[in-house]
Amino acid sequence: QVQLVESGGGLVQAGGSLRLSCAASGSIFSIYLMGWYRQAPGKQRELVARITSGGITNYADSVKGRFTISRDNAKNTVYLQMNSLKPEDTAVYFCNAVTMSDYWGQGTQVTVSS
Repeated sequence: QVQLVESGGGLVQAGGSLRLSCAASGSIFSIYLMGWYRQAPGKQRELVARITSGGITNYADSVKGRFTISRDNAKNTVYLQMNSLKPEDTAVYFCNAVTMSDYWGQGTQVTVSS
């Protein structure tokens, strides 16, 4: 079992920045992929960014050049640095960890005002 706790969401003006954190606990040794997804009202959940245990990253086209995913293995934490935020980035952001199963955090709201 893996437990994920997100933090760092909030309200920010367009052009601003936020950093999300996701702290993992439990069977963390079995995690090989972690990522951030988001879900806006009335839309499907979509991948934002993910990072492998080896540090390989990939991003949704809509956030490339603006968002950066990173991980601190000593703290068992994954971060999502979000810069140049746009109103269309408004969503609930979920942390995801993949082992033999998928695990999800409770989500954190990010609201970008125009």
